[in-house]
Amino acid sequence: MNSGAQIDLTGKQALVTGGARGLGAAIARRLAAAGAAVLVADVRKDLAQELCADLVVAGGRARFVEMDVCDPDAVAAVLGDVEADGGRVDVLVNNAAVDVSKSVEHLTAEEVKHVVTTNLLGPMYLCLQTYRRMVAAGGGHIVNILSTAAHRTWTEAGPYAASKSGLRAFTHTLFKEAQRDCTGIGVTGIIAGGMETAFIMDRFPEADTALLQSPEIVADTVIYALSVPAGSVVGELVVVPRREPSWP
Repeated sequence: MNSGAQIDLTGKQALVTGGARGLGAAIARRLAAAGAAVLVADVRKDLAQELCADLVVAGGRARFVEMDVCDPDAVAAVLGDVEADGGRVDVLVNNAAVDVSKSVEHLTAEEVKHVVTTNLLGPMYLCLQTYRRMVAAGGGHIVNILSTAAHRTWTEAGPYAASKSGLRAFTHTLFKEAQRDCTGIGVTGIIAGGMETAFIMDRFPEADTALLQSPEIVADTVIYALSVPAGSVVGELVVVPRREPSWP
């Protein structure tokens, strides 16, 4: 599948969290195909390294970076190392996310903490480290992967919906601050509907795939957001299957 949007990211470096599989891997492939050097961050080290090797074989530039988005010190260290090597993150895609499908009655405090820290605090930690560097550099683009759960929740999705709603609010705030601080910085939230990825299928193996979309479609929307000419910016995009049950 080829993206309709075209962009040349040669000379740019992109960091994709949760990049080892599913949507993250699809985004990493699109970015590498556009010429970007891709930093793939994921707790699944073997899968991430395998993806990077495949991208290099295909003629792209990619390498694995070890980082737990839940650890602000680890996030700061990765960004510091990139800077120390003379590079910078021109494109940040906050994609890493987890979920625990339990009712509030049966959730534990640790499960809630894990979901909210990964899905909300993690992207915020990345933005804290990346945004100020983008302001200093005069440009860059931050893409936060959201969810239809940021608009309309369902049962057994309390922490997930709360984290994605919070990330949407944070993304909107960052968009406004970029308008004020540096017009060279783009900030985009992508509200993605259900996808046929391990994130869904591992937990709901009986899910009707006819109600899901390909992660490559969502990856295409990332490329589109990055491709908008200077002078405009896509603040938010919604991409859902035509039969999406959780929208609006």
